[in-house]
Amino acid sequence: MAKELDELLDEVESKFCKPDPLTLGTIEQPRGCSGGDILSNARNRDKAKKNLRSTETYEKEDDLDGLINEIFEEPNFDKKPFKLKPKSPGNTSVRASIQGLGKSCSPVYLGGSAAPCGIGTNTSQRACDHLRCVACDFWVVSYDDSVWDKSCDYLFFRNNMPEFHKLKTKLVKKKGTRAYACQCSWRTVEELTNLQTDHQLRWVCGKH
Repeated sequence: MAKELDELLDEVESKFCKPDPLTLGTIEQPRGCSGGDILSNARNRDKAKKNLRSTETYEKEDDLDGLINEIFEEPNFDKKPFKLKPKSPGNTSVRASIQGLGKSCSPVYLGGSAAPCGIGTNTSQRACDHLRCVACDFWVVSYDDSVWDKSCDYLFFRNNMPEFHKLKTKLVKKKGTRAYACQCSWRTVEELTNLQTDHQLRWVCGKH
């Protein structure tokens, strides 16, 4: 009879006094089903729940820290290539004027004051008013209705170019002529003349 009672108690203990899964990692309780054991299990369960909540809180904080780090690790937008906006079609006139620059005379003409100035071509014979000397690297100046005095020499132009108030001391008025000069050369022209015919001049069209 006593043996059967022990077996019955063992069966009850195995059914109703199983260890709580939330108490994993705690000290194993002695076998038995007393009121103290039940109270201890309840406390251990509450403690385990608190541990789980604190673990979830830490995980959430870690996720939040990770997001913050990702924000601060975003690439610097200042380093991205800056793309210019396409020009509006309304700027066609501006573009056309810019495209018109940079044209050279071909051939290059010199002319008297009666000859029109501009870009010279075979069909439009105009005196170039944008000449540059490749020898002294000075822009060529010109004065309408004037000729250079016969006393002009290299040192005069060397010392006085390009100041007009000094150069005019050697200019003589003559209608229909044009006086040209750089720092190393000078000419007086009356008729439209192709620059290639004067082999001593190192003047070229500086583009218009």
